[in-house]
Amino acid sequence: MDAAIVIRRGVPPGAEERVAGLYWEAFGRKLGAALGPAERGRAFLARHLHHDRAVVALAPGGGHVVGVAGYRLGKRGLTGGAARDVLAGYGPLRGLPRLALLALLERTPGPGELVMDGIAVDPARRGTGIGSLLLTEIAAVAAEHGCARIRLDVIDVNPRARALYERHGFTAVRTERTPYLRDLMGFGAVTTMRRTVPDRPAGPPGPPDETLEPQR
Repeated sequence: MDAAIVIRRGVPPGAEERVAGLYWEAFGRKLGAALGPAERGRAFLARHLHHDRAVVALAPGGGHVVGVAGYRLGKRGLTGGAARDVLAGYGPLRGLPRLALLALLERTPGPGELVMDGIAVDPARRGTGIGSLLLTEIAAVAAEHGCARIRLDVIDVNPRARALYERHGFTAVRTERTPYLRDLMGFGAVTTMRRTVPDRPAGPPGPPDETLEPQR
């Protein structure tokens, strides 16, 4: 575990492009069909972030963002952009099918629920415990907002991420087969996982997190 890493809430001013870049590196295969090409997609994400819907990991010294976990409470998550923004950015002809793809990825929290909106760690820092630190802080956010549970989705091609979530108390509740998305987005099944939120969450013991890739 890298004890020098600082965990803070919110996207720091000026770090929008960095956060968008981390997200695209982790989720580019999933998001590319809807928001690609890569340069355009990263720019779209950076313009439409909801700064207060994230927990970030900062490197020692300059405060460089090396990890980010987004979450949804109510109607807002870290990654924003309404339908009009997609149509304005990509045009009506190309924007409409992109909206349909984005709708497949949408996850709305239920009552008393926080939904993970994605977690991404700098490739050079993976395996150092940053993912665990971010998940622990997300649990604290959920508790402070009176949430009874946290929900996330993990794809079938990312067993290491699923192992991390299981170490943090998440259990699988259902798996949806999505063979129609395998060629388009690179995965063929999505498993929904949940964990209850204690009043004062604490990080679990265990080995550091492994490589983190797309959840949904």
